[in-house]
Amino acid sequence: MKIYIYVSLFVGLTLATSCKKGFLDQVPNDRLTLDETFATRLTAERFLNNVYSLIPDEFAQRNPDLNRNGGIWTGAADEAEFVWGFNQANNVNIGSWDANTGFVNSYWNNFYRGIRSASFFMQNIDKVTQDVTPEIINQYKNEARALRAIYYFYLVRLYGPVVIIGDNVIEPDAPTQTLMLPRSSMDECINYISSELDAAAANLPTTAPNDANYGRITKGQAQCYRLQALLLAASPLYNGNTDLASLKNKDGKQLVNQAFDLSKWKKASDAYKAYINQFVPGTYSLFRKNNSQGVFDPYLSCRDIFLDKFNNEIIMFRLDASIESRQYELTPYHSGKNSEVRGSSGLGATQNQVDAFFTANGRTINDPLSGYVQTGTTMYRAPGSPIETDTYNQWVNREPRFYVNITYHNSVWLNTTFGNIVTEFNNNNGNSGKATGGNDYSVTGYTVRKAMGLGNWRESNRPVILYRVGNLFLDYVEALNESTPGDPDILIYLNQIRNRAGIPEYGNGIGQIPPPSSQSLMRDAIRNERRSELAFENVRFFDTRRWKIAEITDNGVIYGLNITKNLPEFFIKTPFETRVFTKRHYLFPIPSKDVTSDNLMIQNPGW
Repeated sequence: MKIYIYVSLFVGLTLATSCKKGFLDQVPNDRLTLDETFATRLTAERFLNNVYSLIPDEFAQRNPDLNRNGGIWTGAADEAEFVWGFNQANNVNIGSWDANTGFVNSYWNNFYRGIRSASFFMQNIDKVTQDVTPEIINQYKNEARALRAIYYFYLVRLYGPVVIIGDNVIEPDAPTQTLMLPRSSMDECINYISSELDAAAANLPTTAPNDANYGRITKGQAQCYRLQALLLAASPLYNGNTDLASLKNKDGKQLVNQAFDLSKWKKASDAYKAYINQFVPGTYSLFRKNNSQGVFDPYLSCRDIFLDKFNNEIIMFRLDASIESRQYELTPYHSGKNSEVRGSSGLGATQNQVDAFFTANGRTINDPLSGYVQTGTTMYRAPGSPIETDTYNQWVNREPRFYVNITYHNSVWLNTTFGNIVTEFNNNNGNSGKATGGNDYSVTGYTVRKAMGLGNWRESNRPVILYRVGNLFLDYVEALNESTPGDPDILIYLNQIRNRAGIPEYGNGIGQIPPPSSQSLMRDAIRNERRSELAFENVRFFDTRRWKIAEITDNGVIYGLNITKNLPEFFIKTPFETRVFTKRHYLFPIPSKDVTSDNLMIQNPGW
């Protein structure tokens, strides 16, 4: 148990100039415990496991003030809303947060704790001499090296340019001035992350050698974060963003480049292509599934990516995930039904996101050729449903991903053990309406369904996917469209996503949709595809920010249905929240305590 006591001591140092603790306050001061920690392979592995523990558990988003680093990303994007007021995402949505807010401090401290712990592990693992080989020590060092770079990526994705500590482990008795560090530039941060992940990946296995090592960082997992870092650096938020012209260190050093650099997009697209050539389809592949008759089924293919554990689409994941609490949020209240299928509907999908899914013929609902109908109902059997139900026409003949992602009024619940349960969201005449569930109801009239299992919501053994091949392909075509518009790979990889989703591909053949005719139109098509394919996967929050469109998407009225009414008034599109997003919200503020403690640290603009 001493390893856990030791790790708790890892936050013990107080800066000499302040009584406040900051991100550098993480050096152990118990040398005996240090010696014991690296005395055996077992205790050293426990230390490394603690470094791993900071990989985000994105199923744990109900309250993100946790060491599991669960995010606010789904509820704070324009795709969803939690019903419970204590959820921090709701505070973000109304602009009620600042540099002293809990999660602002938690992510910053947690990821720096992981960075410092990884460096400390790398400097001390050579002390282990029992039951260990040089090859194992080398692998563990590079796992820690990769984790350290990954945690830097998570930091820059939120806070922009950060302090790069490098390999330094600052001693408890170090002079105060050695603890005063300025922020590195964004380019320096990205170059560091990229080079560190390259170096670590070169010494990591392509796949886990056995089941006992499953979940340890592999070559492809390390490199996928390098790709995401390059994509982030090329995106409008950091590539020539004059809104961040004032982001300078106290010595005048510019932290975000002020001139657009097309070569950053080219560097990203080339890196993605090289990754695909190396790992796809040999190590990872686009998941596809047949139905019981042996025929390819788009609905099952899109649904079961999240249900078939450890399928080859999954690149990065966290094994120890809070799937039970997430499934409670995804399961409607279902008054009067068995407890196994009675949940909360706590995570509601917005009408904004519902409208973003394509129709069955692969077009947006605003396309005159989409066939979208706004009013009335139809007896309709949705993909994956065993029966027809009286369905609002807006939800009829939508693409399979809509039915994978959304539970709507009169849709059939997934669990068939207790018969065909029809979810009813209208106010007090339904089994899951606002008046029925007390504090457990959908604030939008829809419930997120993606990643919901097929049995008891109390499941406790399924990983959370952090990056997969669908995301890889869409990242690649985005970077390629920006760097080399018209490149044939854009349609090749975009169409693989659409084909798997069961909607027409872009092309000039029979049954296809004419491809977008310009770089701008292709950009829109790619962004629409991302919004559908990657819905509720913690991508939209970051997409709208790195594209610099969150002032439009996350500012103003957000819609749901009229949850205080029964049919037919229930179907009326109704505002449920007015959100606040200003330019300062593109970057998280640096925690106040660290700006106060480090006189070289400057705050992000507007905070």
